[in-house]
Amino acid sequence: MMTDSEVFKEGLAGVPAAKSRVSHVDGTDGILEYRGIRIEELAKSSSFIEVAYLLIWGKLPTQGELEEFEYEIRTHRRIKYHIRDMMKCFPETGHPMDALQTSAAALGLFYARRALDDPNYIRAAVVRLLAKIPTMVAAFHMIREGNDPIQPNDKLDYASNFLYMLTEKEPDPFAAKVFDVCLTLHAEHTMNASTFSARVTASTLTDPYAVIASAVGTLAGPLHGGANEEVLNMLEEIGSVENVRPYVEKCLANKQRIMGFGHRVYKVKDPRAIILQDLAEQLFAKMGHDEYYEIAVELEKVVEEYVGQKGIYPNVDFYSGLVYRKLDIPSDLFTPLFAIARVAGWLAHWKEQLSVNKIYRPTQIYIGDHNLSYVPMTERVVSVARNEDPNAII
Repeated sequence: MMTDSEVFKEGLAGVPAAKSRVSHVDGTDGILEYRGIRIEELAKSSSFIEVAYLLIWGKLPTQGELEEFEYEIRTHRRIKYHIRDMMKCFPETGHPMDALQTSAAALGLFYARRALDDPNYIRAAVVRLLAKIPTMVAAFHMIREGNDPIQPNDKLDYASNFLYMLTEKEPDPFAAKVFDVCLTLHAEHTMNASTFSARVTASTLTDPYAVIASAVGTLAGPLHGGANEEVLNMLEEIGSVENVRPYVEKCLANKQRIMGFGHRVYKVKDPRAIILQDLAEQLFAKMGHDEYYEIAVELEKVVEEYVGQKGIYPNVDFYSGLVYRKLDIPSDLFTPLFAIARVAGWLAHWKEQLSVNKIYRPTQIYIGDHNLSYVPMTERVVSVARNEDPNAII
């Protein structure tokens, strides 16, 4: 019989938390599949809304099903004026992810009936969340700059409309297509931290808006979302191709992480990074060169030379920031863009969790004291934890 210490894994590393049909990753061979279809095929042939339908409903839609789904989403993009006015009360310096989490949770005040056994309620929640999350991201961005939000354009597709709401200019069709592929690449990735958070919250049978808000809050953490923003900061710090090798050597000597490299699952180059690099090159050829790209290519080459044998290669965040930069998207919106895409995967796992639901209730290993005596107030001595400010409130 195994002891507690033998079954315990820090961070639940490698511990299966659910059985799922939503997506599959083979980290050795660099394979990512959504519902059994390779990501390369979906990025080439599909749209994000079609991919969202595939993930959430478990099959590729017919032409009629896709047109109906797209129509529903187009006609539910607007947000309640109460939510817009609430955003105006947020601090202008607040992070867009915090604004998004708050706004997503607020949707539940308007739509949460928790009729989880009603297919019509499920469908409506899926449509509302896919439709309104991009609008809320764009609205907060405009409000924090002192402007009124730009109303959605029902004539534009999903990706084009979001870019339009950031500038009130219809985007270049190729740029919109590139952005649409980026959404597809970020839509789902098995049992990551935010997806686990979504499933745990879903297992309580709360409303789907709370589920998405909890996942957004998890994604906001620096160990999960936001690495592509850090990649751009790193490339700016390196400054030139000539500085790449000394930078890598310094990081390795100091055991510092090189942003955009390494993955908990992939031991080869992330298949999404391969697609994103190709997209970046196409984008630069059409819309102009990016000085950081040569630095990134040299960095990938040098990192592979030093630590490639350890299975450390570019992940999805390494090239995505360069793509968003060329699309003139502010860097602090990169993680909200991740959330816009990942809503599809979170909703797929929400539906799957409901179908086999059992509330998550893991155990713990207690490592504290036992049989201590109660100390009266008059006999207690103030103690200061090591390495803490003695004047801090404990």
